[in-house]
Amino acid sequence: MNDYIEIKDHYDRGTYQASSGSMTGAGLLSGVMTRVYIWMAAALAITAGTAFLTISSPALLQMIYGRPLVIWIFIAAELLLVISLSTAINRMSPTVATAIFLAYAAVNGFTLSSLFFVYSIGTITQAFAASALTFGALSIFGATTKKDLSSLGGILFMALIGLIIASVVNIFWANSTMDAIITYAGVFIFVGLTAYDTQKIKAMTSAVEDSVVNGYCDAAMPRKISIIGALTLYLDFINLFIYILRLFARNRD
Repeated sequence: MNDYIEIKDHYDRGTYQASSGSMTGAGLLSGVMTRVYIWMAAALAITAGTAFLTISSPALLQMIYGRPLVIWIFIAAELLLVISLSTAINRMSPTVATAIFLAYAAVNGFTLSSLFFVYSIGTITQAFAASALTFGALSIFGATTKKDLSSLGGILFMALIGLIIASVVNIFWANSTMDAIITYAGVFIFVGLTAYDTQKIKAMTSAVEDSVVNGYCDAAMPRKISIIGALTLYLDFINLFIYILRLFARNRD
């Protein structure tokens, strides 16, 4: 979740935006949005594959969970990769940005392998399916709705900050009612962020397309937008999946 805060902060401040203008080519918009989803799906596949590989390998399990320091190294690596990508993408080539994104997805797979110790494979599978359906519906809504969702950005971001604070407090309080509130709130927040971020990526792509056509920014920028957009939606999906997984587990208790 902290990774999401980092990327969203730079994203909302317009770090990746070029001069705005009307969209002059629907083809590029469609192409960039398609690449966003392709890269997001590739990252999810890498994360899932890495998690399955970890849980199936006694050597990897011993390396990661047999030494407490290692898991903290992975968490620090995740933060470093996200910060590097979100703050320096304008100075990176698309190839380097893609490599960092996929490396982050792999490292995230190592840390998320811990979910297999907490939840059954059946619950994880059902939660993933529910998350995919929910994410798909909200992302389509965000991409197609005529309603401006920009006013939701600040509200959702502040709600996310509150969610993180409440989660930290409840680590020490361990209150089951608070845990239930946090779980439901997490689902609703990332449902909203999925629609909001999709619309923002679409709008950002339109602005960049016009700037590229008029020579205002690097022709490689659409490729970079596809990577940063994929990272944003990847984080939305992962967090939505984790909260839905917690919700499913609670309902089975």
